[in-house]
Amino acid sequence: MTEESFESVASAIRTRRSVRAFRPDPVPPEVVTDLLDLAARAPSGSNMQPWRVYAVAGEPRARLSEALVAAYLAGEEGEPAFRYYPEEFFEPYRARRREVGLGLYALVGIPKGDAARMQAQHARNFRFFDAPVGLIFTIDRRLATGSWLDYGGFLQTLMIAARARGLDTCPQAAFAPYGAVIRRHLPLGPDEVVVCGMALGLSDPAAPENRLVPDREPAERFATLLGF
Repeated sequence: MTEESFESVASAIRTRRSVRAFRPDPVPPEVVTDLLDLAARAPSGSNMQPWRVYAVAGEPRARLSEALVAAYLAGEEGEPAFRYYPEEFFEPYRARRREVGLGLYALVGIPKGDAARMQAQHARNFRFFDAPVGLIFTIDRRLATGSWLDYGGFLQTLMIAARARGLDTCPQAAFAPYGAVIRRHLPLGPDEVVVCGMALGLSDPAAPENRLVPDREPAERFATLLGF
């Protein structure tokens, strides 16, 4: 790989971020398919490729979003197939999570303790933050932990591929507890469970929430190099 090729990949990685406001510009279906084909190059144990993806746009996306928003506001959250966060946060993870949350609310003008506006902001997840394409990812419930780990590589590859194409994304764990609602709108098989959702489209540069760029710890803080 040439230095130019490396920098192209590095740029896509560095500029990838979770976008929470999108422009309405449509994404052609062939672009979505191309991105998923690239993402499928991600490694998986014994090449099992445990991912399944449902891409929705237009009216199907709108109907799914409205059903999910209604379920969320009515408190109809179900039990997800996996636990994403610990039962109790501890340092340094508590501080990192708090920093992102406070940073987002500050940018969109939500004061601390304003539960109604916080709820409305969270509900925007289920509209895919107005992105033209919503993606729902599922996995067969009979698969083991290794396949879930492989799924992370698939999702990351998809997000980097999208960024290299000039598009933006937001991975969303918020969809995981709403498998029952999603099942009413998408043809999930009996053993499929929801892993997460993802918004895909062009970032709205005028939206204040898109100015949120969380810090990352440098390698020297989390990596131990031996024998170099």
